[in-house]
Amino acid sequence: MPPRPRIKLVTFDALHTILKPRFPISVQYARVFEPYLGPLDVGRVQASMKSAIRSMQKEKPVYDGGAVGWWHAVIQKTALGAGANPEATAKHLDEIASRLMRVFTSKEGYSTFNDTIDTFKQLRENGVKLAVISNADSRMHNVLKDLALTEYLDAVVLSEDIRIAKPDAMIFREALARVNVATSSNIQNQEMLHVGDELDCDYHGAKNAGMNALLLRRPLEDEEGSEDVAVLSGVQIVTSLGAVALQIE
Repeated sequence: MPPRPRIKLVTFDALHTILKPRFPISVQYARVFEPYLGPLDVGRVQASMKSAIRSMQKEKPVYDGGAVGWWHAVIQKTALGAGANPEATAKHLDEIASRLMRVFTSKEGYSTFNDTIDTFKQLRENGVKLAVISNADSRMHNVLKDLALTEYLDAVVLSEDIRIAKPDAMIFREALARVNVATSSNIQNQEMLHVGDELDCDYHGAKNAGMNALLLRRPLEDEEGSEDVAVLSGVQIVTSLGAVALQIE
């Protein structure tokens, strides 16, 4: 088997890969809801939010109609599904949504993992180009800037901006093209590595686009990152971002 070409570009998913909610998202939602809707059970908020997001992803993929309206609908569905009073929800929805949108537009809502900055620095010192590929809306640009990550990145590709979402191969190819333009490079598919925490969107998406991929599985993750062992057969897994740098040295 011929050796793998040297990796010249590493792209990263954003949420749960290089950054995380400062507090569990369901907790932050419940805190914002409480002054307007009274206390809601965090477990019910979490379950309702997951259902609301799945519903909106089917109804309006890649934030069709705009992220503000999309998230207003998610927030409304989440509150009602968690048992909030419909009249109170309708009355205060704009205030609640405005507050939550602000929280998740900056480091107020997010923080980096302990290994993110060090890994970025190490890869840059080794001459590797870096980019982010995320199914987030355009607020992620400000989040990355507020967390001082933008200075390390050659491109940021978000699904709302280009109307394409992972695992579509086109979003990975768009990131590669943007990095090549921004850095006057000629990096090829096989010289790109994508790292993310979602098996289908990140790992298989990148593989199907002709790129290399690593699936990130941090220790002590919650149940959302769990798959059957058979499903992960043959999948290349790392447990930290530091391991990514070691993989391509």
